[in-house]
Amino acid sequence: MSHTTHDGGVAVSAIPSPDEGLPAAELAAKYGLAVSGARPSLSEYVRQLWGRRHFVLAFSQAKLTAQYSQAKLGQLWQVATPLLNAGVYYFIFGVILHASRGLSQDVYIPFLVTGVFVFTFTQSSVMSGVRAISGNLGLVRALHFPRASLPISFSLQQLQQLLFSMIVMFVVAIGFGSYPSLAWLLILPVLVLQFLFNTGLALIVARMGAKTPDLAQLMPFILRTWMYTSGVMFSINKIMEGRSEIAVRLLQVNPAAIYMDLMRYALIDGYGASNLPPHVWAIALFWAVVVFAGGFVYFWKAEERYGRG
Repeated sequence: MSHTTHDGGVAVSAIPSPDEGLPAAELAAKYGLAVSGARPSLSEYVRQLWGRRHFVLAFSQAKLTAQYSQAKLGQLWQVATPLLNAGVYYFIFGVILHASRGLSQDVYIPFLVTGVFVFTFTQSSVMSGVRAISGNLGLVRALHFPRASLPISFSLQQLQQLLFSMIVMFVVAIGFGSYPSLAWLLILPVLVLQFLFNTGLALIVARMGAKTPDLAQLMPFILRTWMYTSGVMFSINKIMEGRSEIAVRLLQVNPAAIYMDLMRYALIDGYGASNLPPHVWAIALFWAVVVFAGGFVYFWKAEERYGRG
């Protein structure tokens, strides 16, 4: 379209666009546009995550190798650290406070070592998870990938570390009279269930830590309180003898206590089923499925916000 101006020139007016006035959502739908960095559907997110499975495994192995690269003893610290913790706890709780009540020394020492190693698996997964996003912002902002890869790879790193450390658990158990048996096969499902639980927990705290980095400073106090109420250094069943049945059951169904006691039951000959709460395997499965599924969905819902602001 054109018209003559007052000085005799010709002005050309723009032809109206057929899309003028269309809402942004309709315009995007018309031309197949999508918001940059938008959260994919849950099924698509799972598919993308499966496609990055080799990255998740390689990243966890690299982190595991680098963890003690500056120490002279290197990877031996994977075993030495929880073993030294177990030694300190034995001196304080076993020798000074006599927390081994109801358990012989042949049972209590592998009981304590197993508890420390298994709880450390959960503790380390949570501590790694809370910094998974906030501690890797350069990677998150530079590359496009499902952000759940990070907390999952950190949990996988802690699982590999536990598997390496279990050699010591086996040696301690055998040294105090608990020899390999068919019951040791139960270790595999316990590890799978605890890994799922730990991963779900890591996903939850990863989202929380991404928004509130100070959570990483608070988490050690929360985990220490959890450890002292989970029966790492004492048998809940023995120490709570004569107390309210409800209080005993509440402590026993604590997920950290559930996985520790199942591992002890599988590994230690003198630690029988009487030390376990009723329906222990159903409870272990419940914690694993609910926390993993809930944690995964909770983390996915904030996918587009990680690394922004």
